Amino acid sequence: MTAYETVIGLETHIQLNTLTKIFCACKADSWEDAPNTNICPVCTGLPGVLPVLNERVVEKAVLLAEAMHAEVQPISYFDRKNYFYPDLPKGFQISQFDVPIALGGYLELPIPAAADPQGKGYVTRVRIHKLHIEEDAGKTKNDGSERQVDFNRCGVPLVEMVTEPDLRTADEAAQYLLRLRQLLRWIGISEADMEKGNLRCDANVSIRPVGATHLNEKTEIKNVNSIDSVREAIRKEVERQTREVEEGNTIKAWTLEWDQDAGVLRKMRSKETEADYRYFREPDLLPLHVSDEWKRAILADFPERPLERKARFMQDYNLPEYDADILTLERGLSDYFEAAVKAYGGDPKKVSNWMMNDLLRMINEDHLDPAAMRLTPQYLAELLKLVDAGTINMTTGKALLPQIQESGKAPARLVEEQGLAQVRDDAAIRAVCEQIIAASPDEVAAYRGGKDSLMGWFVGQVMREMRGKADAKLAKEVLTELLK
Repeated sequence: MTAYETVIGLETHIQLNTLTKIFCACKADSWEDAPNTNICPVCTGLPGVLPVLNERVVEKAVLLAEAMHAEVQPISYFDRKNYFYPDLPKGFQISQFDVPIALGGYLELPIPAAADPQGKGYVTRVRIHKLHIEEDAGKTKNDGSERQVDFNRCGVPLVEMVTEPDLRTADEAAQYLLRLRQLLRWIGISEADMEKGNLRCDANVSIRPVGATHLNEKTEIKNVNSIDSVREAIRKEVERQTREVEEGNTIKAWTLEWDQDAGVLRKMRSKETEADYRYFREPDLLPLHVSDEWKRAILADFPERPLERKARFMQDYNLPEYDADILTLERGLSDYFEAAVKAYGGDPKKVSNWMMNDLLRMINEDHLDPAAMRLTPQYLAELLKLVDAGTINMTTGKALLPQIQESGKAPARLVEEQGLAQVRDDAAIRAVCEQIIAASPDEVAAYRGGKDSLMGWFVGQVMREMRGKADAKLAKEVLTELLK
């Protein structure tokens, strides 16, 4: 039986988080707006209007090109992509065709062991063919009885990014989208929320015999609004194409629509070619010039990329890969970690443990922004120093985290106000230990009979009696002495 390999290329449409649309002053984000309330003569293409390019769109496109290692072109052009559809009021879309803003580039893609058939994990490089700027079209909605058209999205700024056919599995495609979404949020150019359409993906899928070099006819999958849906849709299309080929049929160049509710692919139409769109230069816009000086200004504060920061965390702070991966999922979280390590001056792994086990839970449960937290990196470092010094124990320290976040007060101040300082007075602890032993004859007999695990119970009783303020180490020493 012939063995086949999958060949996948992705086209991603990235909505840039500018305040206004690409060619007019209408606001760009219409997610919560009523249909057709965020439009003007420019974005609806009324006669006599002229587009004016939004400078911020170009700047964000340059940032993305840099993040993807792509080459920004000093001169690029806008073109008209002509097609008729109800949600395209002008009858054409302003886009870039043969001379886009950036060419080439790549994204390094770590594939985890769970997605590797060999179970080892690996890194692959996905090359980028081009990045181009364009305006979005509107959207249509079919409520069952009629098709409704909403023009609010018309003119929303997009960067379309096209990969080379370098992906080989549905899991690789999903990982590409995960890492791209991380990168977009990291450099601050898009919210990259697929459910809101901030990040949309079309998948071009074909199969070929293993070892073959030519590309077979491909199909294009549209209307996928989550990473899991992309993975599932590609898997089902690969299964369909494999069946068709094994039955002696020819794969046809279809555009397929993913039905999320039914979990099936349906044919929309035969796939268009570039010739179908009759591209020609946009006569109402001048060539786009990105000078070296402008590019340097845009990239002056360009951040370290997430995978680069992950590698540095592992090398400079000796963090395990798991910790480094979690701490670099979001740029704000990684900035918080570095600031806390600097303020603490101690073991970075201890900072990581507190963040991974306690701080992240608070952030996720309360939807907190690490950059805006009252529990600042400096306060976390101060709290760790109080635990290290024995002023408070770890249990008290962790209980203080939500209080610091809620009040915005320094840890030392809360310890003083609430009298939380750890009791290290031998006489006071000894008195409580003697009281616990006198009240627990059964447990004492069991411990002296060889049940050493009861020591934890005795220490717990002392801690409860002293409201968590006893020095646990000293309490254990006293109990060990008294229980001989």
